[in-house]
This record gives sequence, structure tokens and C-alpha cells, in this order.
Amino acid sequence: MNNNPAQWRISFPFPSATTHKYVRGHAVILGGSSMTGAARLASQAAMRIGAGVCTIVADPASGVIYRNGAPHVLYEPLTGDFSGHYADPRRNALLLGPGFGREDDEILRKAVLGALASGRAAVLDADALNVFAGQPEPLLAALHDGCVLTPHAGEFECLFGDQAAESAAKASGAVVVLKGAETTIAAPDGRVVVNNHATAYLATAGSGDVLAGIILGLLAQGMPAFDAACAGVWIHGEAGLRFGPGLTAPDLIEQIPGILRELT
Repeated sequence: MNNNPAQWRISFPFPSATTHKYVRGHAVILGGSSMTGAARLASQAAMRIGAGVCTIVADPASGVIYRNGAPHVLYEPLTGDFSGHYADPRRNALLLGPGFGREDDEILRKAVLGALASGRAAVLDADALNVFAGQPEPLLAALHDGCVLTPHAGEFECLFGDQAAESAAKASGAVVVLKGAETTIAAPDGRVVVNNHATAYLATAGSGDVLAGIILGLLAQGMPAFDAACAGVWIHGEAGLRFGPGLTAPDLIEQIPGILRELT
């Protein structure tokens, strides 16, 4: 089945007259200390798609970069365990992996497994998946149906070998977004859609961080994980198609308001 708005529009979290920022969710991102652009792109995408609040948590050494970023995105220095930064139940959706790097795999593994144990909606991307390559069992055992994994083909193979996306979703209990020219989105219950609504110009640095942020923002607003993944992938592709040649990752974020107006 091809991905299209008719499949997920009914669950899309359009705000009402009584909606306030905490109803729209508080997204929390574990940011990296060197590749800081990834978390910043994801945070702005999450808020453009409608998350009410977004906080980046990162090592204090990189704090000046995050504090001087978008004024509507909050920053907190990482103190102790990452779990302390989402103890407030209003902090309901988490993103780990983009731009984190591999300087301290143990910190990242602990952060990922703690996030999953919390039961919160979560997006795992990039290094949050890479850190379990060769030993995926702890990750696979901790996943649940509120999780969305966003691997490209290499990351997927390190976790799932030669399985299909559908089999990987069933085995892990999480939604799997296998990124590629035709992105496959698979749910643990067997639902599968293919997204060919995209452009080759999406092959640019930071594009995947924007996608992760869009899905995060939809999860924060309470959209079910499979629908959030499908909607996020379609909107990401539509943004790329609208901008076309010369696309860079921030351009995708700027296309989101127009797409939302047409979906409303």
C-alpha cells in the first residue's frame, strides 16, 4: 500500500480552540556535543509540526551552542542520568541518536534503555541504533509499540540482518521506518506501507534529522506511532518535492506550515 494522507489524516493532531502548549506535548531530545546541528534541526522540525515545547539536553561543554540556537527551543545541561530530564510526566516524547556521536557508547546505551523502560513514546535514530550494532538483543528486548526506529539500510542490517522491515517490526514490537528511495514503514501488527512520495534532493546532510524531528513532534501531540511515522515520512517527502533543486535540510522545515495548511 502506498503512503498517503487518507490513511492517517483522521488521527492527525490538529489543535482546537482550547489547546494549550502542554496539550501539544513536550518533546525532549538528547543532543550531541560535537554534531550539534542534528538536534537543532530535529528540535525545530518537532515544533514546526506542532509540539508545544521542545527541550534539548546535552553536555554542558556544548551548552553555548544550544543556548544561542532557536530562541523557542529550550536547553538543559545533561546532569547525571538522562532520565532525570523527563521525570515530569508532561515530557512525553523522546528522541535519541541524531548527532550524538560514539565518544561514550555506555552513556548512550544507558540513555536509550532508560528511555524505553520509561514507556514514553520515542524515536531512535542514527547512533542510538548504531550503538547496539553487533549486540542488538538488549535493544530489541526493551522496544515497545510506542517506539519508532528510523534506520537507513546499513543501520537496519546491523540490527536485523536480512529480515524484511515487516518481520523486523513484528520481532521488535516497534514501528520501523526503513529509509530509502522508497521508504518502508512497518508496524508490529503487520501493517506495512511504502512511501514513494519523495525526491532525490532529500539526499543531503540533516534531512534524516528533520524527519526524526517531525515524527517526534507528532508523537508528542499524541499521534499513534505508526500513523506518526507514516505522516512524518509523507510530509518530509512533500517538503522535499515542494522545494526541489538546491534543497538543504533547513529548507524542509520551512515548507511545513504550508503543508499543514493544506492538510487542515
